[in-house]
Amino acid sequence: MPTVLLTGFEPFGGDSANPSGDAVRIVAQRWNGPETLITAVLPVTFAGATKSLRELIDEHEPDVVIATGLAGDRAALGVERIAVNLVDARIPDNDGAQPIDEPSVADGPAARFSTLPVKAIVHDLSAAGIPAALSHTAGTFVCNHVFYTALDAVSTRAGVRAGFVHVPWDAEHAPMNASYLDLDDIAAALEIAVRTTLAASHDLTVAGGTLA
Repeated sequence: MPTVLLTGFEPFGGDSANPSGDAVRIVAQRWNGPETLITAVLPVTFAGATKSLRELIDEHEPDVVIATGLAGDRAALGVERIAVNLVDARIPDNDGAQPIDEPSVADGPAARFSTLPVKAIVHDLSAAGIPAALSHTAGTFVCNHVFYTALDAVSTRAGVRAGFVHVPWDAEHAPMNASYLDLDDIAAALEIAVRTTLAASHDLTVAGGTLA
């Protein structure tokens, strides 16, 4: 049976919660297999998150890696398509580090593409009534750093697929006027992302680009 690694993040920037980490915990609690699911909540630090991620991949040798994080300005699940080899931190991470204009991986390519069936995931989320969109930017903070690192870490492992999903705020912790989803819906969305990835050997051939 395949092994799946699913990660979220701890709170950051003074927030009291992070729905990505909370949703990952819910998925872990109700997972009934038959595939093996490994979950982890990563620190929101440039050094610590990628160190933990690489160690998890080395230890468990997953067939699928799906990392998740919070995009508090979004109203829908963002299934990320492109990771850029750039760290440009607008705020410090939870260790106080604020790297600017540095690569995620020295000498790596300028960008890497998700190897998840990103369009199929968006389709299945939308069919389940969960707001979702294909995203072409994962930012330049720890989320993108982990996304790029995941793709780098599995690039020499044949058949291993990896990608990243951004989630909006959950209803309980959303700041005033922020968009949100119920935490249970966010967890259901992550389960769908895993299930779609395991079921789909190829992505959908449908339009997913943008004009600007």
